[in-house]
Formats: sequence, C-alpha cells, structure tokens
Amino acid sequence: MTQRHISHPEPLPDCAAGHSARQIHDLRSISAGGGHFVECRCRATQRHPEATGALDQWRRINRPARSARKVMPTIEAPGADNVVQLDFGLAPPAPPRRAGTGGGHGRR
Repeated sequence: MTQRHISHPEPLPDCAAGHSARQIHDLRSISAGGGHFVECRCRATQRHPEATGALDQWRRINRPARSARKVMPTIEAPGADNVVQLDFGLAPPAPPRRAGTGGGHGRR
C-alpha cells in the first residue's frame, strides 16, 4: 500500500460542509503524485512534500466565515423642534401671496 493515514492527537478541523478530515501521506515521490494531503468527502488539498504545508492549506481553505464588520452607531441629527432660524435681513422679503379666487384651476 502506498498511502498511509496519519493520526493526530487533536482532530483536524472539519470542512465547511461539516465533513471530518483525514491526513494522508502518499509514499510515492512528488513527481509520481505522492506527498502529504488532507481530504474529506467533498474536497482535498494539493500534494505537499511536507505535512505542515498540507495542514496549513486545509486550515486556510476551511477557515470559519468572518463575521460582518460592526457598524458604528450613527449620531442622530437634531430634530426640527430644537432648531431656531434667525432672520438677519440678508435676503429680500418674499412677495405677499395672493389669495386664490377659485375656479381658475391653475390658469392665470
């Protein structure tokens, strides 16, 4: 048999789909398709000459999803009830409004 299962004192992290992982050492040379790799039912890493390379790639592939960035609390704009508008006389006064005579429906 050219492949050997490598057991670890602590279990390998599961894949994103929840399958348990196992590390395999293929005893053939790297050029013949051997090396270390980690696999589960749905995915596998590339072949690496060192076991740490395969484990690092497995952890990188199956890293837990990052949580969304926290939104900073917004500062509410002051309401219209506490706003005072001062008339400094810089703008010309508005012309007086004419009272509607009725029946014109927008015609002049």
